[in-house]
Parts: sequence; structure tokens; C-alpha cells
Amino acid sequence: MNAIEIHNISKCFGEKTVLKDISATLESGKIHGLVGDNGSGKSVLLKCICGLMPVDEGSITMLGTKVLPGRGNMPNIGLIIEHPGFLGELSGYSNLKYLAGIRGKIRHEDILRAIDTVGLTDAKKRRVGKYSLGMRQRLAIAQAIMEDPDILIMDEPFNGLDKTATRLMRTLFLQFREAGKTLIIASHNPADIDMLCDVVFEIENGELSLKA
Repeated sequence: MNAIEIHNISKCFGEKTVLKDISATLESGKIHGLVGDNGSGKSVLLKCICGLMPVDEGSITMLGTKVLPGRGNMPNIGLIIEHPGFLGELSGYSNLKYLAGIRGKIRHEDILRAIDTVGLTDAKKRRVGKYSLGMRQRLAIAQAIMEDPDILIMDEPFNGLDKTATRLMRTLFLQFREAGKTLIIASHNPADIDMLCDVVFEIENGELSLKA
């Protein structure tokens, strides 16, 4: 089964067409890159894929289920879209515990494992308001992976990370692929895309194509 199938989707904001008749198939167990200039439609496309934004035309299927925004029918996915938002007065652990309580799928041990995986064990009790940009980004990745998703959709996941954290996250994403999971990574850094991705899509003027 393909992980994601996009069928002739379009999205407009007023008179501006942001996505133009886009179709694509994303295979399970691969890392898919998404590149494009600022304002090209990358974030809008990701929001449509994960059901955060409805399309005007066409349809999207994820693991055999049609994506219907607001219906609560989404498969098990992990997300980082744009800037991660956390409660600054709460600790890193408390933020993840709060988010985990929404679906109630995981336990205390699973949250701690995700925190450890992204290298935030020593900071788990620290208020997020005291976190650096890179620490917030790692916490966002912990949030995305803590429920062991089948699909990871990540918009600029390396934003704010230092070299050590970047290497750690690259290794983590490759391990996810080896486990048969499907990833979509939007990044402005060609090195991230070249090193990680099996397939790369480019979006320009709202149109999607395979990058040679």
C-alpha cells in the first residue's frame, strides 16, 4: 500500500491559487523531500496532506483512508508544521504529557523515551520558556515521534539545531525509514535533502514535480 496518494488537488486563498492541480504518490518506507522557495506552497501542501487544511479540489488518501479535515479519521501520524507552540511556563516533560493526554495512547515511559531520543533528558524538568530555539525544535521532534507514528510529516525539522543535534536527528530519521515508516521532510538545506531523501519533490508557483 502506498503511504499517501494525492489526486489533482488545488488550493486557493481568494484569487490566489497556491496549489495547482497537484498529483503525487508517496511510497511507504521511504523518505520524501520537499523543496521550494519561501511562499511556494510547501507548508500549505503539508497542511493539506495531514488534514489541517481542506483542499478546494481533488482528494488525498493516507494509508488507504481519505483525508477529511475535522473528521478525526487520520491514521497514526506525527507532525511538525511551521513553528512549534508550547506552554512556556510548563516543563518539556509536562508539555509532552499534556499533548499525549489528548489521545491517551502512550504512557509515561513512552514520553521519557522520546525525550531521551532527542537528547533532552537533562532538560526535561526545565521550563520551556528557558529553552533555546534548538531545544524547542528537539522537543517538537519528540512530540512528533512519541506516539510511534507510521508517517512523519516535518516542515523544516532541522531549524535551529546545532551540528551535533542535526547529526542525531538525521540518524533518527534514517532509523525510522529502516523501521518501515514513511517520512516527508521540507527543508531549505540541500545537504539534509541529499543525505536523507529517497525521492525529492520540488514545488514552484504552486506546481509539484519530481526533482531530477
